[in-house]
Amino acid sequence: MAESEPVHVPVPVAEKRGCPEDEEDDTPSKKPKLESDHENGGPPKQDEMDEPEGEASDGEEDGDTFADMMKHGLTELDVGILKYVSDHEGFSGVLKERYSDFVVHEINKEGKIVHLDDLSVPSEAEPPKECDLLTEEQKKQLGELQLFKNKEGNVSIEVLDDTKEKRTLVHKAIKTQFPGLETKTEEKEGRKFIVAYHTAGKKALAAPRKHFWPKNRGSFCHFVLYKENKDTMDAINVLSKFLRLRPNMFSYMGTKDKRAITVQEIAVLKITAERLAHLNKCLMNLKLGNFCYKKHPLKLGELQGNHFTVVIRNITGTDEQVHQAMTSLRQTGFINYYGMQRFGTTAVPTHHVGRAILKNDWNEVVDLILKPRPGAEKEFLVRCREEWAKTQDPEAALKKLPNKRCVEGQLLRGLSAYGKKNIVTAFGLIPRNNRLMYIHSYQSVVWNTMVSRRIEAFGLKAVEGDLVLRGTTAHVLSAEEAESHSIHDTVMPLPGFDVIYPTHHVGEGYRELLAADGLDIDNMRHKVKDYSLAGAYRRVIIRPTDVSWEVIDYDDPRVSLVHTDFEKLESKPAPVFNKEGKYRALRMEFSLPPSTYATMAIREVLKLDTSIKKQTQLNTTWFN
Repeated sequence: MAESEPVHVPVPVAEKRGCPEDEEDDTPSKKPKLESDHENGGPPKQDEMDEPEGEASDGEEDGDTFADMMKHGLTELDVGILKYVSDHEGFSGVLKERYSDFVVHEINKEGKIVHLDDLSVPSEAEPPKECDLLTEEQKKQLGELQLFKNKEGNVSIEVLDDTKEKRTLVHKAIKTQFPGLETKTEEKEGRKFIVAYHTAGKKALAAPRKHFWPKNRGSFCHFVLYKENKDTMDAINVLSKFLRLRPNMFSYMGTKDKRAITVQEIAVLKITAERLAHLNKCLMNLKLGNFCYKKHPLKLGELQGNHFTVVIRNITGTDEQVHQAMTSLRQTGFINYYGMQRFGTTAVPTHHVGRAILKNDWNEVVDLILKPRPGAEKEFLVRCREEWAKTQDPEAALKKLPNKRCVEGQLLRGLSAYGKKNIVTAFGLIPRNNRLMYIHSYQSVVWNTMVSRRIEAFGLKAVEGDLVLRGTTAHVLSAEEAESHSIHDTVMPLPGFDVIYPTHHVGEGYRELLAADGLDIDNMRHKVKDYSLAGAYRRVIIRPTDVSWEVIDYDDPRVSLVHTDFEKLESKPAPVFNKEGKYRALRMEFSLPPSTYATMAIREVLKLDTSIKKQTQLNTTWFN
């Protein structure tokens, strides 16, 4: 999901109307492993989901309201993020003041950085010559028929050159350009017509007949998706509505931030590049390109990582401080903490819900998700929570929500359907990934806390009792082995039933921490199979690659300081910087593997709390 939620009001992603495809509503591992989920790729876990509570939003909060809400948010200390690995002096700066200050390019499984640099349709996807047999007026009529805007329910095209070959070409042209339509030949008063009509109602559009697709063409159209200020699932939902597809027809290697400009590869089953390219005329802040056909979809976690271009505005550090900080990042790296977005943005952290699930305290789960909370929220959520607190009536509380698809709405629907004595079943109405998000959040806060203890106790060297991976198996280092390993080799476990723990005293700390939370580290299997934690291993320190940076002087805080792929396609000039500018910014670039948080790399550079609560205070101070 998003690296961090917006501090200022972001420009909303608009969707132009009037496009032919108008919108229509569509309604954990069992083996320990080196973890591969992260904010911008890999199997979706907490940080890549919709926010768990309070996110039935139909717009952004205004700055004052958001700042007020964040007074009750978490800080890094609350989630175990305590240590740094470098000894340089930190400095302040503002992260994600504009969404264009955070640009993410996916690194595909071949190790290539994904760019949007070609909007053309591949030659094999161009309409065959027989499509020229249809006039523009006929195409318009067929398009209206395809979208059920034709009152007659069919379109008749007279065949003046009446040969079987000509009729065959017209039949083929209609089916190629207008999936979902069927054709037949009819004779009226001695004249022959080809009549186009729907065969299977609106479902025909979502599942066009197989023979519409050339046999020598790969079944999946792969394309590069460029998006601004919209998360991956939101973007796919928009595309699926315009194309009248189910969202699960799309596949991708990882989800990307909302509060950012991101570029990633997407694949979709049996949709032509021509149809996809047509959407570029219809959508704002989403662009599709670099089309090609392949025989396979994409899979979560296949990516090698992500390349980040990050702008930190209004920095206070000297050039020397910046150089020291960035050199340390390149040479030593940063502690591989789970970032703040893993733990939610409201006064009820997601890991508290996860802890209640693991304790099998289902009344507490419901209370944490639905109870009133301090801080600003959408008015309808406030009313919903108040109604629940007052009546404990799920149907009455549900009526206060205009959007029933948020977590609160899904839980209330479950309680309404199954009753408060069947909370486990009711909770199951929430999508599985969102449910697992809570317990992964709890694992994450435990990991952060224990890694901070590990760094505090032993510093930046491998020691006896540390864990390293041999293949996918964890191995405990002896004192002699520790001499030939470094901190970059060490891993720490996320708690679970199928991991081992360090044999030094920090390993025992896991048991103490879980016991304090009412959990037994020797019994991480849950009565509900979904919530049984196998555990995983995660590297303690990450060293970014391809690290570079520059300090920029600029005058206008509203101007973008990054030359984006789309601006290059539009032949727009790169930003020009004033050497005597009023403000200073640090623009850095680096690549990270899966399972890592760019905000934690930035934190190491600034030595500054990256929580929204602290960043909100910084921004408010700067602009007031």
